[in-house]
Amino acid sequence: MRRSSAGSASVLAMPIAADYPFMGIFWSMLIFMLFFMWIWIAITIFADIFRRHDIGGFAKAMWIIFIIFIPWLGALVYLIAQHDGMAERAARGMADAQVQFNQHVQETVASSGPAGEIQAAQNLLAAGTITQAEFDTMKAKALAG
Repeated sequence: MRRSSAGSASVLAMPIAADYPFMGIFWSMLIFMLFFMWIWIAITIFADIFRRHDIGGFAKAMWIIFIIFIPWLGALVYLIAQHDGMAERAARGMADAQVQFNQHVQETVASSGPAGEIQAAQNLLAAGTITQAEFDTMKAKALAG
């Protein structure tokens, strides 16, 4: 803020957009974008380093130190050296998540409704927890409701 003096009173003048040139805006936006790109790349690389099982803790620590202390060079070296492994680990992680989701959906569908109740009662009967009469009662309730 600039100070302008009118007589003995000092008035604070607010900066206006015209005081900030277009190239200044452009460079600020570029630096801001590069900063967020760096954060995105670093998070992606750190996640990949921590999910790896093929290297030990010391190698993981060295990669982290390399990326923290020499950021752009460390990230570029990691991306160049490990790009195939990163893609494979990401694809495997997505496939595992999909399999777990599908299993959860199947278990949820199978355990709901009368068929799920009858199956649970049949498991109890097979384990010897309930008698045949109790199973028949549970089956009748499941089919009625």
